[in-house]
Amino acid sequence: MGDGCDDGRVTVLPSTGPGPAEHAVGDPPGPAPAACHAAGAPLTRRVRSARPLDLHLTLDRLGRGPYDPTFRRTASGDLWRTTRMPSGPAACRLVQAGPRDVVAHAWGPGADEALDALPDLLGERDDDAGFVPPPQLRDVHRRATGLRVPRTGRVLEALVPAILEQRVQAVAAWRSWAWLLRRHGERAPGPAGEAGMLVVPDAAGWAGVPTWDWHRANVDPGRARTVVAAARVARRLEECGAVLDASGAEAAHARLRVVPGVGVWTAAEVAQRALGDADAVSVGDFHLAKAVGWALVGERVDDERMLELLAPYAPHRYRVVRLLEVSGRARAPRRGPRLSIQDHRRN
Repeated sequence: MGDGCDDGRVTVLPSTGPGPAEHAVGDPPGPAPAACHAAGAPLTRRVRSARPLDLHLTLDRLGRGPYDPTFRRTASGDLWRTTRMPSGPAACRLVQAGPRDVVAHAWGPGADEALDALPDLLGERDDDAGFVPPPQLRDVHRRATGLRVPRTGRVLEALVPAILEQRVQAVAAWRSWAWLLRRHGERAPGPAGEAGMLVVPDAAGWAGVPTWDWHRANVDPGRARTVVAAARVARRLEECGAVLDASGAEAAHARLRVVPGVGVWTAAEVAQRALGDADAVSVGDFHLAKAVGWALVGERVDDERMLELLAPYAPHRYRVVRLLEVSGRARAPRRGPRLSIQDHRRN
């Protein structure tokens, strides 16, 4: 009974002001701890789970490259993340305080709402009951017991970078994402802002990005139009979580794909992050089918064959992919030269 979790439920302790022990856990990404006081006292909350929880394995895929201004890891092991809640921007510092415990500090108008969403963010809704991994990944599954599929609940925040990653190399999309946020994002509240972190624009902000800034960010007109179209129906898109709960993942994916330019791959990428969909497979990914085929049967396969190989693991097909990523075998051996990075600004 030491962790208070014998009843099998997550325990969420209420928000408080910062206590001396909380300030001692890790360092903010840049300013000294005293800056926390200058920026205003954060709200603090602890999630104590009934099962193992690995903060980094669960949240790592929320970051978009090493220079994402909305997501940082510190040398002390803390994660810093910004988000835009309906009540406003928030910056959160997340600390692994034990094998089943995470402490969160949050700043900004959306801080309380962000802390209310903390259990979903940490994958408390993710249920892996009945999941038996492929034999090739059983050791990885045993070691990564704290890996979960998060549910941020912020659909547009996941959708815009996914659109930017369509049909281009990831590094090019990450550069575009960072450039657009530096140009149109908002300084994060609290010490995160002092360290240069940013909050994504709201829907109106994305819809109002001028044509020349898309060009300067190396985003072609097709992807730019898709982002703007998504921003204009953002309210309906943010309902996808409720749609999934009421009608299932297929209905939620269908709502995402109503936006012109959002296909199966993009919808899956959003569902994996914003909706906590442990079965969403990114069909159409340049590398994924080859990697899955190589890991499971020792040969490169196409999307159709990949889905056949993953079918026995439904409704945990994305969980298999995550284990493959964690294993370090998420790519088949390369053949031929790397693709060059396209620069649409020259067109």
